[in-house]
Amino acid sequence: MQTEIPKRFAGMAPRYTSYPTAPHFHSRIDEAVHARWLSELAPNSSLSLYVHIPYCDRLCWFCGCATKQTNRYDPVRKYLEVLKREIAFTASKLDGTARVTRLHFGGGSPTMLTPEDLIDLSRHLRAHFNFESHAEICVEIDPTDMTPEKCDAMAETGLTRASLGVQDFDPEIQKTINRIQTFEETAQVVSALRDRGVNSLNLDLLYGLPLQTLETVQKSVELAVSLEPDRLALFGYAHVPWIRKHQTMIDENLLPGQKQRLDQASLASRRLQEAGYQAIGIDHFARPDDALAVAAREGELKRNFQGYTNDEATALLGFGASSISQLPQGYAQNSPATADYMRRFDETGLATVRGFELSADDRARSWVIERLMCDFGFEEAALKARFGALSLPIFRQAAELAASEGAIFRFEDGRYQITSEGRPFTRMIATQFDSYFGKGPARHSIAV
Repeated sequence: MQTEIPKRFAGMAPRYTSYPTAPHFHSRIDEAVHARWLSELAPNSSLSLYVHIPYCDRLCWFCGCATKQTNRYDPVRKYLEVLKREIAFTASKLDGTARVTRLHFGGGSPTMLTPEDLIDLSRHLRAHFNFESHAEICVEIDPTDMTPEKCDAMAETGLTRASLGVQDFDPEIQKTINRIQTFEETAQVVSALRDRGVNSLNLDLLYGLPLQTLETVQKSVELAVSLEPDRLALFGYAHVPWIRKHQTMIDENLLPGQKQRLDQASLASRRLQEAGYQAIGIDHFARPDDALAVAAREGELKRNFQGYTNDEATALLGFGASSISQLPQGYAQNSPATADYMRRFDETGLATVRGFELSADDRARSWVIERLMCDFGFEEAALKARFGALSLPIFRQAAELAASEGAIFRFEDGRYQITSEGRPFTRMIATQFDSYFGKGPARHSIAV
C-alpha cells in the first residue's frame, strides 16, 4: 500500500475538468460573445447538452455542487420556466442542422422534479434540438428522492444511463455529512430502473470523509459492487468550505489525513479491480465491455465537466444557473445564483457572466493535461504534429520534470509517462503544465 507522498506533490490542485480551470474565467466573455460563438458553430455539429437543476430538498454537507435547499416546489417551477426559455433561445442561435448525441441532467438533484415536469422538460429539449436516435440520456439521482412514478417518467424520457449518489453506506459516516441513505433504498432504485430498461448504471463513492477508515471504505465498496453497476466513480472528498459554506458543518477534526486518504483510495481501487472493474483515469472504474472502458483502452477517453467520458461532440451546451458551455472558441458560464440567472436572462436573453477564449498555447496545454488525466502520458510526436512550435516550451517543462522526478514521471520510447507510483499524484503533475496555476486567488481541493 502506498505510504510515501512526495513533498512537491502533497498540495492542492484542480480536478482539470477544463483548461484553463473555472477560477481563471473572466467577465470579458459576456452574453454577446456567447451568442456570437453559438452562431459560429459549424453546420451539422454534434452537440452534448447539460441541464442543471440547482435545487435539493436537503443539503448534504459534503456537497461541492452549485445547489440550494428548498422545501417548496414553487421556486423550482419558476426556474424551469426560465430554463425552457434559455433552451429555446440558444437553439434559435444555431442553424438547425446540429445533432444532439448526449443529454445529461445534473444538479443539485434533478430528482427534485415532479414526473410531469421531467417529461415536459425532456419534450421541450426534443422540440428545439435534433436528437440522434442513439443519443445517450443520463440523469444524476438521489435515491432517497425516488418514487415509482419518477422511475416511470425517467423511462419515458428515454433514459439510457443513471448515476446514483452513494458516497458511503456506513450510517455513522452518513450522519456526519447529513446524507442518510440506506443500502436497501439504493438497491430498490437500482432494481426499479433496471426493471424499466435502464441498463447502464453508475455509482458515486467518496473517500476522505469524516470518520472513514480502511474498514468502512472496504465495506462500502463491497456493498456497491454487490449491486453490479456498470461504472463506479471513486472521488476524494473535496473540503472547500471557503467556496461551499455548508461544509463548515463538517468537523474537520474527523477528516482523515492525507496519507489516510491515499491509503483509502489505494484500497478501494485495488478492491474494485479485483472485482473485475477496469481502472479508468484517476477516479473511474468500469466493466471491461463498457463504452468508457473501451474508449480508455483505445486512447479515445475524454474529460469534461461531467468527468471522464467518450463524448466526441463538437460542443457542450450548458443550460441553467452556473452551467458552463464548452464551445470551439472557449468557455462560457452562466451566473451561479439562481435569482441572478433568471434576472439576466430576462434582460439579455442569456445569463453569461464569465468565460475564457482559448489561445493557441491554451489548446496545446489543454491537450497535454487531458492526455495526462486520461492516459497518464502523451506521445512526443503526437504533440509536435498537432501543435508544432508551441510544443517546444512544453517539451522543456516535461524534460525538466522527468529529470527531477524520475520516480513518478519519465521519458521512454518517445513518450512522457506518469509511472504507476506517480498515478496518485496525477493532478499535481498536471499543474506543472498549467501556465495559470498559482496565479490569482484560486484555491483548490487536496490533490490526493
